[in-house]
Amino acid sequence: MVDNSTMHIQPQSVSGSEMRKRQQPHIEGPPQAAGPPRPNTCCLCWCGCCKCLWNEDRVERPERPPCRMDSIEAPEEQHPTLDELVSWARSFEQMMRSVEGRNIFREFLRSEYSEENLLFWMACEELKRESNPTTIEEKARIIYEDYVSILSPKEVSLDSRVREGINQSLAEPHRLMYEDAQLQIYTLMHRDSFPRFLNSSVYRDLLDSKRRSCLDT
Repeated sequence: MVDNSTMHIQPQSVSGSEMRKRQQPHIEGPPQAAGPPRPNTCCLCWCGCCKCLWNEDRVERPERPPCRMDSIEAPEEQHPTLDELVSWARSFEQMMRSVEGRNIFREFLRSEYSEENLLFWMACEELKRESNPTTIEEKARIIYEDYVSILSPKEVSLDSRVREGINQSLAEPHRLMYEDAQLQIYTLMHRDSFPRFLNSSVYRDLLDSKRRSCLDT
């Protein structure tokens, strides 16, 4: 009679090579080579599709030619007269016609993180002055990429009607294609940003400084 309490189950023998395999940490295989790149979503199409009429043209252009509106310089220190400063408080339009006025207003907008509104307006002004069809198409493209595309960090706030009008103009860009959008942003700056600008330290400090300098002379 066999005593079951003294029976032992012999463990299966494991070879040295098998034991080493079990003890080795799991190492993932090398990452698989990436497949062919997916086509880039066209940032010219605000709806996010890839079927924009300009999309094929983008593939053929490895780098777009430089354009003046690509590098609008930061405003330098301005020296408007006291009369000019006072006139800006009476008329937003007069301030916008002044290079010094736009630059000082831009400094204020930058502090409110809305500088793109003025940059968009200025870019549209440049576009309206162009006459060369190739330049018009290129600048219209840049404006869309920088300020209208929903993929742009500098996208301006436009309503759906204006966006749809711009989208329909992409097939045949022209120098006035952003006119409605420009007016909408102009109105936004006039009604929303301009009153705060007149009460800001940017404007008031400059005005007080100019008054003191006039009194000293």
